[in-house]
Amino acid sequence: MNPLFPDQYYEFVVGFAVFLVTLFVVGNVLVPRLQKTLAERADAIDGAIARAARAQEEVRDLERRYHEQLETARREAALLREEAREQGAQIKAELRAQAQAEARRLIETAHAQIEADRQAAFARLRPEIGRLSTDLASRMIGESLTENVRNSGIVERFLDELENRTVA
Repeated sequence: MNPLFPDQYYEFVVGFAVFLVTLFVVGNVLVPRLQKTLAERADAIDGAIARAARAQEEVRDLERRYHEQLETARREAALLREEAREQGAQIKAELRAQAQAEARRLIETAHAQIEADRQAAFARLRPEIGRLSTDLASRMIGESLTENVRNSGIVERFLDELENRTVA
């Protein structure tokens, strides 16, 4: 018994018929389904690759826009910091000028007040200085000079000269 050549003819015919039916079923039913499944998978893979490429492109675009916005925000922040520094310096200068003006005004007011107080004190002390000078001179000379001094105005002239020397 040779497996390649069967003894009986009908086994050959039946085997060949089963082979043809199996070939027909596989060729017409199974292969198209496999091709359809493979085509669907290929389309799905191609679609996924295309979607991934689009998503990757969108990510690049979003990343580019993000970096542009970040750079714009940095420039704006730098401008705002610079403006704030300039405004701070300007406000500082204005406050310094105001403080200096106020200080000058206070100093001028103080000088005027001191001068007014000096004049008032001198005016109050002038008669007393005159009297004390006359008393001292009277004691030194041994005579009363009160009447002579008042009439001649010697004390007044002396005090005027003293005042002129102080002012000069």
